[in-house]
Amino acid sequence: SLVEGATRQKSPNEIALTILLIGLTLIFLFVVAALPAFSAYAGVPSSPTVLIALLVCLIPTTIAGLLPAIGIAGIDRAFRANVIAKSGKAVEVAGDIDILLLDKTGTITFGNRQAVQLLPAEGVSEEEMARASWLSSLSDDTPEGKSIVTLATTRLPSSTPPEGLLSIPFTPETRMSGVDGPEGEIRKGADDAVQTYIGSAFPSAVSEIISKIAGSGGTPLVVTQNKKVMGVIHLKDVIKPGLKERFERLRKMGVTTVMVTGDNPLTARAIAQEAGLDDFVAQAKPEDKMQLIKKEQEKGHLVAMTGDGTNDAPSLAQADVALAMNSGTQAAKEAGNMVDLDSDPTKIIEVVEIGKQLLITRGALTTFSIANDVAKYFAILPAMFVVTYPQLRVLNVMNLATPVSAVTSAIIFNALIIPALIPLALKGVRYRPVGASALLRRNLLIYGLGGILVPFIGIKIIDMFLVMLHFT
Repeated sequence: SLVEGATRQKSPNEIALTILLIGLTLIFLFVVAALPAFSAYAGVPSSPTVLIALLVCLIPTTIAGLLPAIGIAGIDRAFRANVIAKSGKAVEVAGDIDILLLDKTGTITFGNRQAVQLLPAEGVSEEEMARASWLSSLSDDTPEGKSIVTLATTRLPSSTPPEGLLSIPFTPETRMSGVDGPEGEIRKGADDAVQTYIGSAFPSAVSEIISKIAGSGGTPLVVTQNKKVMGVIHLKDVIKPGLKERFERLRKMGVTTVMVTGDNPLTARAIAQEAGLDDFVAQAKPEDKMQLIKKEQEKGHLVAMTGDGTNDAPSLAQADVALAMNSGTQAAKEAGNMVDLDSDPTKIIEVVEIGKQLLITRGALTTFSIANDVAKYFAILPAMFVVTYPQLRVLNVMNLATPVSAVTSAIIFNALIIPALIPLALKGVRYRPVGASALLRRNLLIYGLGGILVPFIGIKIIDMFLVMLHFT
């Protein structure tokens, strides 16, 4: 029900482009619709064919014709990175995100946490702590659980499990696992979850052990037997190399990186600082991810996340960009709008860069398209009314031969410019992690000025050919 109730919002760029295209189309429709009345008043005959041709030239057909090519190119670039995007919109929105949620295990760290120490509580022997840790992990098939069994076995004289053990699996809600058996209830789990389970505070010595492990970036797991604290297991993981530089690149793109983990705040803070993350959320449950995404979206942010489990499905369905791992569950892959075939959660960084390039390409070609339409005004309208209103000669900078040749040249140019721009739409404009103002200046200089000059030159050359061939 959480997955079905999740909805993805439209990106600001999508909304802005829709408003721009609708607005320009309505303006041009109004202009063309008003021309017959204006022509009648001026005593200039107006041909329906010319008016329709004028409308075709003026409405933003260039960018509308190039949008599918830009979207297909984005999907293709994602596929070359071994990411299957379910739509071009998914890649596009990736370029718009400003918050990236990352799991700690497997994304920021290698995810193969290993037990390196079994630290007994005061009054508990090393063998008692080892046995409780061993029993609590016998049915734990995770790499962490297997490493605990291996480490504990080296400290036990016998490793024959007793009969009648009832496995208690880990769940995101309890954040504990263990067994019930002849020796009672044995549990291991996150310190805050275990403290809630036993219903009392930890001994001060145990709290110090937890703080020391967490402060070093390790993960402390508290072990209890019949709600008595037996000690703490120290799990150690390694942060993936090169992440700090990649997160810095995202920061330059305006993307805030947030680590979401079930670890305690001390562990989360230590790993976040070492990896170069902007923020972290500790002791998080799956439903906390969902609430965090909704909260940020209500503030107007676009959120991306990665996930692979069934418990990630609601959050993946809610996130604006959801990269599911191919090694994950079917529910996660159906909820996401992208699937990474390599099952590498850090691939989301490449997806963001591909999305940024797609948006910059679309922005550049939109700038060209609008400038292109402005140039066509100077080609067609002055030529249509220059005889009646000689003052318009100052606007007839192209000095086209006749109104018919002006419209014909504009239509031919309009038909040629879209296929001419398709290679650029497919290749994409190179992305550089610079500010929005710098990108705007670059677009206006290259594609805005180019969008004005290219039609002037192109339409004039076509007009000259038409005159030479006596088609006017």
